[in-house]
Amino acid sequence: MNEILVLHYSLHGAVKEMAQLIARGIEQVPGATARIRTVPRVSTVCEAVEDAIPDSGAPYVELKDLEECIGLALGSPTRFGNMAAPMKYFWDGTTPLWLKGALIGKPAALFTSTASMHGGQESTLFSMMVPLLHHGMLITGLPYSNPELTTTTSGGTPYGASHVAGADGSRPFTEEERKLCIALGKRLAETALKLARPL
Repeated sequence: MNEILVLHYSLHGAVKEMAQLIARGIEQVPGATARIRTVPRVSTVCEAVEDAIPDSGAPYVELKDLEECIGLALGSPTRFGNMAAPMKYFWDGTTPLWLKGALIGKPAALFTSTASMHGGQESTLFSMMVPLLHHGMLITGLPYSNPELTTTTSGGTPYGASHVAGADGSRPFTEEERKLCIALGKRLAETALKLARPL
């Protein structure tokens, strides 16, 4: 099986649910499977470290996950229009992969969740694109052939999937948001399989 890495950070659960929907879309494509991973929180106390294995949920990502997978779906909640610090901290440690060119030519897709409609969804998706472009990855978005992009009154952008979670993170996913997450996973898997085929 060809695996697609679904790497996310989720504090209140919305981005985790998006990761699961994207994984569902990936696994609708014959020959593709999802590998879900997360990153640990960043402590404000320098001496504190997270346990090596999370108490529950997806395992923590390792650099080998990025090397072994043929594509990447990357998700983070929005923090002042940017990716969350734990995700940025992880990407700041990927220089060994950059030096080897290990991610060049692999496709990537992005997803995020915000508290409000104008909470920085698009700028967060762009902020996550930057390290991926430095790694030579190919960004796949959502084309307007997905009718939900023109009918949504909640999340959903051509730059990636998004969700409006509300101030307390409890707002349920709309039908459009769900469909766009699944569509993004499918498109990423289809693209990754095409690129992974030998010429």
